[in-house]
Amino acid sequence: MSAEIVQFLGQAGPYLTAALGAYGAGVLTRAENSAVDATANAGRRLLQAVWRRRDAQGRAELEAAVGDAVAEPDDADAAAALRQQIKRALRDDVELLRELTALLPGGGVSVTASGERSVAAGGDIGVAITGDIRTERL
Repeated sequence: MSAEIVQFLGQAGPYLTAALGAYGAGVLTRAENSAVDATANAGRRLLQAVWRRRDAQGRAELEAAVGDAVAEPDDADAAAALRQQIKRALRDDVELLRELTALLPGGGVSVTASGERSVAAGGDIGVAITGDIRTERL
């Protein structure tokens, strides 16, 4: 499995979890709901894109994995089975990874802040003021 797929699944995880929580098993067929937050709607779009690109058997397997993950949201095995279905779809369809990455907010950009008082930004934010500047009077 490519590192790109692993990275994508790590970035997509929170969106998928939010979508399952907000839409339940209907996540694959329901239209976007304006009352649902952006994270859940992004996850819904990701799952629907995978579902549309699968054949009949692949759709049935994805539906079963979604159903299990919704029925048992705290079950790590159910979540892993859903991730496995997505991995399979990504391995079978090279273009799908690009499509799904583009659906992630920020285009799949991952930003990490590391260290005390560090600042992370996904793009040009101009000036970041942390309040750490200390001036001394002479």
